[in-house]
Amino acid sequence: MSTVVADGVPAKIPPVASPVDEDPVKIASNISYHAHYSPHFSPFKFEPEQAFYATAESVRDRLIQQWNETYFHYHKLDPKQTYYLSMEYLQGRALTNAIGNLNVQGGYADALNKLGHELEEVVEQEKDAALGNGGLGRLASCFLDSMATLNLPAWGYGLRYRYGLFKQRIGKDGQEESAEDWLEKFSPWEIVRHDIVFPIRFFGQVEVQPNGARKWVGGEVLQALAYDVPIPGYKTKNTNSLRLWEAKAVSEDINLFEFNDGQYETAAILHSRAQQICAVLYPGDATENGKLLRLKQQFFLCSASLQDIILRFKERKVGKGTRSWSEFPDKVAVQLNDTHPTLAIPELMRLLMDDEELGWDEAWEVTTKTIAYTNHTVLPEALEKWSQAVMWKLLPRHMEIIQEIDKRFIEMVKSTSPDLEHKLSSLCILDNNPQKPVVRMANLCVVSSHSVNGVAQLHSDILKAELFVDYVSIWPTKFQNKTNGITPRRWLKFCSPELSQIITKWLKTDEWVTNLDLLVNLRKFADNEELQAEWKSAKLANKKRLAQYILRVTGVDIDPNSLFDIQVKRIHEYKRQLLNILGVIYKYKKLKEMSDEERKNTTPRTVMIGGKAFATYTNAKRIVKLVNDVGAVVNTDPQVNNYLKVVFVPNYNVSVAEMLIPGSELSQHISTAGMEASGTSNMKFALNGCLIIGTLDGANVEIREEIGEQNFFLFGATADQVPKLRTEREKGLFKADPRFEEAKKFIRSGAFGSYDYNPLLDSLEGDTGYGRGDYFLVGHDFPGYMEAQTKVDEAYKDSKRWTKMSILSTAGSGKFSSDRTISQYAKEIWNIKDCPVP
Repeated sequence: MSTVVADGVPAKIPPVASPVDEDPVKIASNISYHAHYSPHFSPFKFEPEQAFYATAESVRDRLIQQWNETYFHYHKLDPKQTYYLSMEYLQGRALTNAIGNLNVQGGYADALNKLGHELEEVVEQEKDAALGNGGLGRLASCFLDSMATLNLPAWGYGLRYRYGLFKQRIGKDGQEESAEDWLEKFSPWEIVRHDIVFPIRFFGQVEVQPNGARKWVGGEVLQALAYDVPIPGYKTKNTNSLRLWEAKAVSEDINLFEFNDGQYETAAILHSRAQQICAVLYPGDATENGKLLRLKQQFFLCSASLQDIILRFKERKVGKGTRSWSEFPDKVAVQLNDTHPTLAIPELMRLLMDDEELGWDEAWEVTTKTIAYTNHTVLPEALEKWSQAVMWKLLPRHMEIIQEIDKRFIEMVKSTSPDLEHKLSSLCILDNNPQKPVVRMANLCVVSSHSVNGVAQLHSDILKAELFVDYVSIWPTKFQNKTNGITPRRWLKFCSPELSQIITKWLKTDEWVTNLDLLVNLRKFADNEELQAEWKSAKLANKKRLAQYILRVTGVDIDPNSLFDIQVKRIHEYKRQLLNILGVIYKYKKLKEMSDEERKNTTPRTVMIGGKAFATYTNAKRIVKLVNDVGAVVNTDPQVNNYLKVVFVPNYNVSVAEMLIPGSELSQHISTAGMEASGTSNMKFALNGCLIIGTLDGANVEIREEIGEQNFFLFGATADQVPKLRTEREKGLFKADPRFEEAKKFIRSGAFGSYDYNPLLDSLEGDTGYGRGDYFLVGHDFPGYMEAQTKVDEAYKDSKRWTKMSILSTAGSGKFSSDRTISQYAKEIWNIKDCPVP
């Protein structure tokens, strides 16, 4: 290795462009080329940050070649293509994933060594793209990976958020929010497409043309500019796109007269409004301005994406004769990821009728055959309802179209299903309640889509039996289940290489990476002492790596020989982080009361909780504060801190998950039954040999079936019991377990500081004046939870038994590959086929 440095790069590595060479020396030359000729820093340094950007641009060279080949291949063959519309994508770091999917990890590791760097150190310089928050966005990213790996013609569409949701810090008052800085410098993965720009209109009015046609005119018009991010498949040439839209105003919109007159803000008002649209994910919508901005974001995504899709549909007909609009659903599938992109429905109708001059019936047939809808929640607050007044103000033409859809739906029900006429007030799209008239977005999706799917069998059953039960009687074949999945590339092969190598060794193949069903063959070795020893060694290595990370970011020193118990997900009352920390508090109190000898017989445990609480969600933020306050007391208590530690992991994101999940041994998925649509973190933990303590909720039901009941720590009420239990609670018929009361009393005593936790604890009482005491049944499920935790402690003491359960957890995870999920979408909803680049 050269120690002489010229322009910051070792002098013996010439800067030569070698975009697709796999020889480490040539790769190093290409990295050096980017350090010299794609410079973003002064030329005198080649430190890890500079090395990251040059390395990423070197990898991007390979991706661009495959990307272009993929695009031309799709353009030439003109297959039916899926377009996935999502308000979030939780991509995580791209470098490890890209070189892993391209199968060039070794070459890049060697190349960076020649340049004086370690790959692991360089990878750490990348910031997570702040394009998402929770499971919805991570699912979308797993799906994109699978679409490319399966060679499916499919793209994602999203928004290019400048500041994401927020960066979470923990201060003395709990969670603090600040803007994400992922674009503080730039992202080396995205390519701006200056030739792909579409006009997006807001406000204005509807004019009737001389021929009777209706046109939306006036208002303000912004531009949607495309940024493309490459999505490579695993060991395949196919590289699909995630197209992100940025909002811009045209330069003519700067009023130079006003600017020169000193009216700077007024002169550039459209530029300011454009920047607001892609500033943050999920801006607060408590005010009318907040609601307008949220709707602007949603419409901006839908309109830009559909204009782009229509343009591509037209471009690909070149040389194929005249193409009628009836062919559109044969070439285009649009999947709505939850209700956020619902406005794609009236926007596609508007584009077809007002711009392409189709009649209503033809436009409606095209739209309904094109659009499909995935429901992700049964939570009422997440089933979006938008004020009709706000919608009329922002999108007057779309409200006309929604009115007509609703009117025709009501007429159809009256003529074909008269027995449902008395239910029309809840089935129709427009709720015309004079106090608060709203548009029900989920109803619009169900009425207008050819397919509606849930994301776990239990969730889909609830949709059909409860939430959408009357629609099912109208369209019995419209509703489907597509159990979610995760990509085994990011969530096992790349994030836990030691465990992956052991799996490959014992299965004698690495084909499990694209055929996860092969993991079932681990079952026959589950009792093998050699495999168990290797398995334990790999898990311990991951735990030690995690312990180093926790020490670095929190200052808490944790013991890798303790049981690592982890709950990481969005902080929400239904996900019941509060149940977890109440259990910890009770355990801490009992440890304090034990003798030294008794404590020595307990199972040492490190409890880690992480996730973001939405900035305006007061009780969720109180839970974050409580976890941190408990940790501050427990971790400094010399009596018990060898037996119990409590850590809040700040700023949970994909990169943090890639550290936590391989190092976990027990994971908590303890939501109130019937409230979690699916969950995908439970799948990631199970795949990595982590055991689950949980309720029969979401995908937990199917995970337990696949890995075996004996390998799952079950507790809690079932979904069918929940309504009755809530009613009993409201009537005062619930009698709390003494341990539950003891834990709450301990908090109220001030044991964890002077912060006022009474409002949080009052939400767990039966009659609080809040109207729904303990709606999430924390008190009811507490005793069962504590008993399940006792079983965990006993099982962990038997190392051989625990390791066998861990192996069987991984062995039973084959069903939960996103490859399987996407294959089902492709065959059963989208009707698309693979289109491999030769």
